[in-house]
Amino acid sequence: MRYTSAWNIVFSREILLSAIFDRQIEHEMISRRQFIATLGGLTLAQALPGCGWSTDKPITIAAHIWPGYEPMFLARSQGWLDEKQAHLLETKSATESLQALTDGKVDGAALTLDETLGARAAGLSLSVVMVFDISAGADMLLARPNIKKLADIRGQRIGYEQGAEGELMLDQALLAAGLTKQDIRLVPLNTDKYLDAWNRNQVDAVITYEPVASQLLAQGALMLFNSAQIPNMIVDVLAIRSDVLDRSHASAIRHLMSAHFRSLNQVKRNPHDAAYRMAAHLGLPATGVLNAFKGLVLPDVANNHRLLGGASPELLVSARKLSAIMTRSGLLKQEDTLALLINSDFLPVDSLVN
Repeated sequence: MRYTSAWNIVFSREILLSAIFDRQIEHEMISRRQFIATLGGLTLAQALPGCGWSTDKPITIAAHIWPGYEPMFLARSQGWLDEKQAHLLETKSATESLQALTDGKVDGAALTLDETLGARAAGLSLSVVMVFDISAGADMLLARPNIKKLADIRGQRIGYEQGAEGELMLDQALLAAGLTKQDIRLVPLNTDKYLDAWNRNQVDAVITYEPVASQLLAQGALMLFNSAQIPNMIVDVLAIRSDVLDRSHASAIRHLMSAHFRSLNQVKRNPHDAAYRMAAHLGLPATGVLNAFKGLVLPDVANNHRLLGGASPELLVSARKLSAIMTRSGLLKQEDTLALLINSDFLPVDSLVN
């Protein structure tokens, strides 16, 4: 699935991708809840320790380089994100982000939905509070030019990241090829090692995504399989520890979301300027940034409410199907109960109004 514009947000009516509102949304930053400012107020707060008075607490979010997360990083570089409230811990891969969560170094992370389900199965209590993007072709299996079709990966060395997303893409690509893991030679790699392994001829194909995908395609790699062939399966989300979703962290979480959506709106209005500003961080030439966003759906505030809000959130429908697929594939021991998986309470509300 491809789009006429990298920034044109399009939703199909399949499970997740609903018809998008045909309007531009003006976004204003949500103000941080005010601290108790007067001496009398401070004295009262100290005198009543059990009454719930507390200062706003900051959050730390882990995220690796990926076009769908880039508006959040752009907000930081533009000064729209106050890192005293919401700090971004930049990692090299989703695996590293998950490790930071496991080690208690961060309060949340930018992950795929399947990675979130895998982390929950491992004992991390995580809730999805925002959708960054939906992959509709941006994740792919790339092979060397001599490998012409998907079935030809039999017996080849396949590099992939041993996280939930890598396992899911591998499982679905092998299914489409009519192969099993026993038919190929697996080469576990972290994302930051893909290019080096390719250039050293240590792999014949890799399961990857942008910006590495564009760099390999420029070297002659062929795309044999992508996420457009498994619609609604790879969704990037902001997953936060459930115990952090409280009143004391609310201001920081909302500030992070507001900065992200402000940046996303700016990107949509002036894509070429945004591409220039994002190029260095993505490791791509400015002319290649827009191509890196092809195959991605970028939900704005209104569509985040459509995906996460209501009594039966649309993302929950996709998560239920994904959990079943992951269980059948052995990625989960049992299906996720999906309890407390979705939380739309922190999404901006005022941005729904033109």
